[in-house]
Amino acid sequence: MSEKGKFTIARYVSHGERFEIVVYPDEALKFKEGKMKDITKVLVYDMVYRDSKKGLRASEDELRRVFGTTDIHKVAEKILKDGELLLTAEQRRKMIEEKRKQVIMFISRNCIDPRTNSPIPPTRIENAMNEAKVSIDPFKSVEEQAMEIIKALRRIIPIKVAKALMAVKIPAQYVGKAYNVLYKMGEIKRESWLPDGTWIAELEIPAGLQPTLIEKVNSLTKGEGEVRLLKSI
Repeated sequence: MSEKGKFTIARYVSHGERFEIVVYPDEALKFKEGKMKDITKVLVYDMVYRDSKKGLRASEDELRRVFGTTDIHKVAEKILKDGELLLTAEQRRKMIEEKRKQVIMFISRNCIDPRTNSPIPPTRIENAMNEAKVSIDPFKSVEEQAMEIIKALRRIIPIKVAKALMAVKIPAQYVGKAYNVLYKMGEIKRESWLPDGTWIAELEIPAGLQPTLIEKVNSLTKGEGEVRLLKSI
């Protein structure tokens, strides 16, 4: 349990209305990241507030209208999962530091120097990031931030994203949930549907995402989907 007296707030805003819970910082972060399941170990008080600083509690009618329940624990789970967790300074520092390392490694694995077609060392990427004064968001995904940062790094060093063209085959019953996930991973260059509803596509992705793509397709289709490399770009 976090040190006694060290609390923070998780906040959820819906339709212009604000709801807050008071939580233990470390436990709340673990819960938000899916590393802890017991919400009772996260809450400092079994209460939902409209304004925690003023001690203004949310009414049951307000909870029922916005969350569809008056169960404090269910409401708290929704606030923590979908709302904003106000990090402590130390939490934010650690998260940014770890995410920065992950971004550097992602760029190093997925980018090359177009003059030599050779990999770019992590140290060179880190120095270029410092020079470009890029910032790291602890909550944004590594892939999303890396793509934004690469654009900034082009002003500092020659850099090109190495890509791969992948063939993907998704059985009809899984297309609905798989399409949006795969769409966000890269660019769909070609797609078609078989008579039975199976979706076939050619997807261009950063080369380093090939293992991630294979893992996601297997997970989304319970192992029934297919992925293969067409060519490296």
